[in-house]
Amino acid sequence: MTPFSERIIDAIRSIPVGTVASYSGVARWAGGPPGAARQVARLLHSSSSSRHLPWYRVVGADGTIRLPEGGGREEQAALLAGEGVEVSRSWRVDFLQFGVVAPVPGLWQQVSQ
Repeated sequence: MTPFSERIIDAIRSIPVGTVASYSGVARWAGGPPGAARQVARLLHSSSSSRHLPWYRVVGADGTIRLPEGGGREEQAALLAGEGVEVSRSWRVDFLQFGVVAPVPGLWQQVSQ
């Protein structure tokens, strides 16, 4: 596993309970280059269960759950709801209320701050 992949795992594990981060936010936290959000998605797809990652805290940049119906979307919404994160009928999380961003690598900050 590459050092960047290890930092992605650290980033996902550090997303605070009751919040969400975008794929690009995770890449930024990990110090990745532009476009590294795809690598975050690949890593989540391939190893989230084996590494016991809170994969469900990662959503699209607009707060939308990107998984398809019957492909984990409902599970992700339920897991988020269990942490107090509200998911709309259109499968979207209000990023202003529940989102965290990485203004610099290694730091999560509430969007609303």
